[in-house]
Amino acid sequence: HPHPIWLLQLGEVTLASQSCRTAPSDLVFILDGSWSVEDTNFEIVKKWLVNITSNFNIGNTFTQVGVIQYSDNPVLEIPLGTHSSSEELLRDMESISYMGGNTRTGEAIKFADKQMFAISERAPNGVTKIAVVLTDGKSQDEVKDAAEEARNNKITLFAIGVGPEIKDDELKAIANKPPSTYVFHVEEYIVISKIREVMRQKLCEETVCPSKIPVAASDEKGFDILVGVDINKKAKRVPGSFATKRAYQVTQQVDLTEQTRNIFPDGLPPSYVFVATMRFKSPLTRENWDLWRIRALNGMTQIAVTLLGQEKSVQFSTTSTENGVQVVTFTAKLFDEKWHQLRLLVTEEQIKLYVDDQEIETLALAPVLGIYVNGKTQVGKYINKEESVAFEVQKLRIYCSPEQNSRETACEIPGIVSMMAII
Repeated sequence: HPHPIWLLQLGEVTLASQSCRTAPSDLVFILDGSWSVEDTNFEIVKKWLVNITSNFNIGNTFTQVGVIQYSDNPVLEIPLGTHSSSEELLRDMESISYMGGNTRTGEAIKFADKQMFAISERAPNGVTKIAVVLTDGKSQDEVKDAAEEARNNKITLFAIGVGPEIKDDELKAIANKPPSTYVFHVEEYIVISKIREVMRQKLCEETVCPSKIPVAASDEKGFDILVGVDINKKAKRVPGSFATKRAYQVTQQVDLTEQTRNIFPDGLPPSYVFVATMRFKSPLTRENWDLWRIRALNGMTQIAVTLLGQEKSVQFSTTSTENGVQVVTFTAKLFDEKWHQLRLLVTEEQIKLYVDDQEIETLALAPVLGIYVNGKTQVGKYINKEESVAFEVQKLRIYCSPEQNSRETACEIPGIVSMMAII
């Protein structure tokens, strides 16, 4: 069953927590209903569809879901904006009947573009538009031009191929770039559940992570927290871990605070990578302070990365469906006044800490809630205080894709040579 929307009562004001569940988007599934699919496999697809969709709040201010089934011609099974609750939507998905026929994928993409997204009531509002194309065979019409026109109309296209008949070139022609993000291929319908969670994560990234961060030869969806708190205008630039690297000197007079909705307007995805490169000197090696934190309007901590100098440990706090907040603690190796890179891989079930590319520890996490974006996001503050700490920071980022964890290196730390650099 879908989770409820979690609410925070402040006097006469009620605030809803923000997450992928609540981010507004128009989401259309384009399902292959040709003869090669067969009715038993089509039933598997419907169950997969129900499982994916149950992760979103359905309604005019949240996610609207539409479904097209296609073979010789596209058929509008579920129009966008016709459901105000998950229960109604899921019931209609389960009642879709398999049609059979040929495979005209290009025509189905055109139909989604012109007859669904273009006439959506929310089209003028610039909501995120996503189409997921599921097919098991070579299209009998042209897909490249149809997909390109849809992308030109700001529709993000995912392509999922099932079985040995589908060609990767055709999936790549349908989907956005890079294929590593937008193309999936599974051996048969029975194993499509394997990509359910990763598909849910990818859909979430599209809705809550609109910005991109330049990384090496590509751009990664995410949030540059230092840009978000406007550090360029508030703190002095200083040499970083290398003379060629730029860092910032934060002092007690520098207040790195910003409204959360200006940095994370729709919350955070269920999995992400937090990366920080910093240096701090005595007495901070013995103090307890928040490197980064998000707080609700009532002061309740939503998320925090806390450095406990007295215990020489790193503490991660996040929301919890069980007790409101949960805290895990790692023993760390960054209390020696040198430059270090701290990296946290946060998933729905666990969190891993890395220091200078070395994996330190993995701890379990309970299910989390969305965050309240009406509060504030802060960098470099003493625990439970508004007072800033003095330290140097070079990088403070969140990458929305957990896959970035394996690509991120600590080459910016003196003396660290990563395996990526050796390769």
